[in-house]
Amino acid sequence: MLVGREGRRRVVRAANRAAVAAGVRVGMAATQAHALVRDLLSEPHDPAADAAALQALALWALRRYAPIVAVDAPDGLVIDATGAAHLRGGEAGLLADLLGRLAEAGIEARAAMADSWGAAHAVARFAAAPTLVVDPGRSGAALARLPVAALRLPDEIVAGLKVLGFMRIGELAAQPRAPLALRFGPEPGRRLDQAMGRLDEPIAPVSLPAPIAAQRAYVEPISTAETIARHLDQLVAELCMSLEAAGMGARRLDLICHRVDAMRVAVRVGTVRAVREPARLGKLLKDRIETIDPGFGIERMELIATVAEPLGYRATSTLDQPAMADISGLIDTLTNRVGAEHLYRIAPVESDIPERSTRRIAPLSAPGGAGWPPHWPRPARLLRPPEPISTLAMLPDHPPVQFTWRGVRRRVRRADGPERIYGEWGKRDAEMSAVRDYFQLEDEAGERFWVFRSGDGESVESGDQSWFLHGVFG
Repeated sequence: MLVGREGRRRVVRAANRAAVAAGVRVGMAATQAHALVRDLLSEPHDPAADAAALQALALWALRRYAPIVAVDAPDGLVIDATGAAHLRGGEAGLLADLLGRLAEAGIEARAAMADSWGAAHAVARFAAAPTLVVDPGRSGAALARLPVAALRLPDEIVAGLKVLGFMRIGELAAQPRAPLALRFGPEPGRRLDQAMGRLDEPIAPVSLPAPIAAQRAYVEPISTAETIARHLDQLVAELCMSLEAAGMGARRLDLICHRVDAMRVAVRVGTVRAVREPARLGKLLKDRIETIDPGFGIERMELIATVAEPLGYRATSTLDQPAMADISGLIDTLTNRVGAEHLYRIAPVESDIPERSTRRIAPLSAPGGAGWPPHWPRPARLLRPPEPISTLAMLPDHPPVQFTWRGVRRRVRRADGPERIYGEWGKRDAEMSAVRDYFQLEDEAGERFWVFRSGDGESVESGDQSWFLHGVFG
């Protein structure tokens, strides 16, 4: 649970499912909660960190779901999905996608869609399980059964309404406004009208920070590669000064050339790390000048750091260890020439299944700590998928005497195995009984191969006894 302060009292601000099941409630005194649940873990509540996280979540929703998103403090978001819900398969599809992605990030949430902010706020917190879409014009019926606390009224007004016997929003909505306003002021009526959609409620949407950019306009259009390169140096220097002032480094740059014929030509380059070195960024851009078609001339160039990350100064010393060569510049050059998808490293994955034991990672990614099994050698080249072969072999544990692969018959001179690999039943039910027996084979020409038999040769459920060539040594 999270513990905060109300004056001198320490009270519960948030509790997880286990604590709630044990009787802990938000607003309860922390001492009472500890007395109620033995070995209850508590952490101090940090409202500023919560607000920052909610702001970051709102910016994420703004990029992904709708052009208008606002923070509904202290624990919610307001998303105006007008004209955007169809992009996610409708309102129900948008809510399902939203909650699914939040769940993947470890965030448990509920969501609702209604005609007004007030109605959606109430339904999401008091009726959604975990999502609910209120049909247009049905907000009143959906709100009638909810408690008056769903109207976002101050606690003292909610308590006063309960004393008078108003437990549900429907009961409150059926009463004359004048007596309520005389006793509680205009707040109950205003919240009712907002929830029912009779009164507009403005929101303060979040906005993405403007990207760091530099631009130059030219009296005379430019068109030659040399002139473009010279002006690029000026643009990059100006951009790097702005990046330094903001404490940022560029990860992706977009160069937009505005031609005199009202056409635009764009060039994009990226880096593996945040960079604000003019020479390095200028070189990446000038390597792409040949892809720019100036047409009848370029009258304006704009350079935008579309992706930027914090970049501070780092003190370096070579007294305690030798300096390591920095190859990030080479990787940037190759990446922008051949494409990021073609430049990667192979990293091991903790899996006994050979085709699952590797993954592609970025060239400068940190080591993951996993390793390949040291007790059995693996071939330098794996075939994806394994290729079927015809063999002559004795069951159940003997290697092939000969095999035919790609139309060539090979006689086996030496063999080693079997190495038995079981299926990963945790990934798929079909692998519950799956078995592969791997053999290392060497033919009469000295070539070495890695083959396996599907199944253990005894049980039909373990495999169909087919043979495959999975890799080549050397």
